[in-house]
Amino acid sequence: MGRIVRAISKDASAVCSAIDGTDIVAEIERIHKPSAVVTAALGRLTLGTSLIGFGLKDKDDSVTVKIKGSGPIGSMTAVSDSFGNVKSYADEYIVELPLRQDGKLNVGTAVGKNGTVTVIKDLGLKEPYIGQVELKSGEIAEDLTEYFAVSEQIPTVCALGVLVNPDLTVKRAGGFILQLLPFAPEDCISVIEKNIAAMPSVTTMLDLGLSAENIAMNALKGLEPNVLDDFEVNYRCDCSRERTERILASLSKEDIKSLAEDEITEVKCHFCDKVYHFTKDEIIAIQNRK
Repeated sequence: MGRIVRAISKDASAVCSAIDGTDIVAEIERIHKPSAVVTAALGRLTLGTSLIGFGLKDKDDSVTVKIKGSGPIGSMTAVSDSFGNVKSYADEYIVELPLRQDGKLNVGTAVGKNGTVTVIKDLGLKEPYIGQVELKSGEIAEDLTEYFAVSEQIPTVCALGVLVNPDLTVKRAGGFILQLLPFAPEDCISVIEKNIAAMPSVTTMLDLGLSAENIAMNALKGLEPNVLDDFEVNYRCDCSRERTERILASLSKEDIKSLAEDEITEVKCHFCDKVYHFTKDEIIAIQNRK
């Protein structure tokens, strides 16, 4: 399980949510079996989406974040509920690239700089809220920071990290999103800037034994922060045979007719790789309901 902690400054002008998502990214590695750089990229997006979802107001709200870049990964998609439970998938899972000059995984090149970040918030209204910005770097955290600055006009600091072992297992994964409210005073901004500059990378902090709470409180150090929330979060796919059947029923009559020609129709979930089988008779029954 992962853990999200949300802390707020005493004057309520700054809020920081931090996540230890090592187990969540380990589940991504178990399900999708990606190469190291894809684990890092998809892991960062997944944890960032979890943090965004955790900031939604109502229990039935959800958010989908899609990054489509020019790199070999193609598109990546993550979906979170309002509790931070999250699921994700990518177009390509096996991407092999040389390490950067500093020895780190080349996530920016794997994702690509030319592309878009699309955020879709389902808030229970007639139409979802959709915001989109151009990719800034492909490093994910910078791209989400850019999204908040441009699309939602919220001053934001986002840091995300995934540390992958040589055997491709996940050693550490986490992140935080810190946001300022419009009335944040200048001295508050200065304190936060100093805090962020002094903080090591998220994976380094986790490797040193710091918790999500420690990270959130360190980001707001000097502002008399208090913990607002502390929740367990998981990689969670909510697919089911019933939901898959509804998806099949939404297909056009021509597509359903085409499926009915096969003895068995196999449907695989992008998020968890679970496979559902429907017999020819079951497909015909779906067809007859249209």
